[in-house]
Amino acid sequence: MTITPARRTRARPRLDVTLVERGLAPSRERARALVLARDVRVDGEVATRPAQPVTADAAIEVREPPPYVSRGGEKLAHALDRTGIDVRGLRCLDVGASTGGFTDCLLQRGAREVVAVDVGYGQLAQQLRDDPRVEVRERTNARTLEAL
Repeated sequence: MTITPARRTRARPRLDVTLVERGLAPSRERARALVLARDVRVDGEVATRPAQPVTADAAIEVREPPPYVSRGGEKLAHALDRTGIDVRGLRCLDVGASTGGFTDCLLQRGAREVVAVDVGYGQLAQQLRDDPRVEVRERTNARTLEAL
C-alpha cells in the first residue's frame, strides 16, 4: 500500500478578509454585509458569499454606499436644493423619523440639532442614535408633543 503525501496548496483568502485587508471595508462584519447586499463584484461578477475564495490579483469593486441612512435623505436633500433652504445652525424636527433619512440629511447639511420623533421604536439607525446632536423621541405621537 502506497501513501501519497497530501498536496500542499496555498489556501486562497476569503472575500470578506480580502475586503478588509484592501481597505474596502472597515471590518469583516461590514464586509459580510456588503457582500450579502450584493454590493461587491469580483472580476466583474456579483459576489454572493462572504467566504468565497479570491485570488491575490482579483479585481474587487465595492459599490459606493448611499449618502444617507435611507432614501428619505436623498428626497429631502433634493427639496432643500430646489428651495434654497439652508439648515446650518438650526434646531430641526423630524416627525416620523423611522430610519432617520431626513435626520441624517439635516445633520450632514449642518443642522445644530435634530429632534427625531416617531410612534414606533427601535427603527432609528444606530449611528444617528449615537450622535449627540440627535434627540430621540420614540413611542411619541407628534400630535401630543409639548414644547420642545
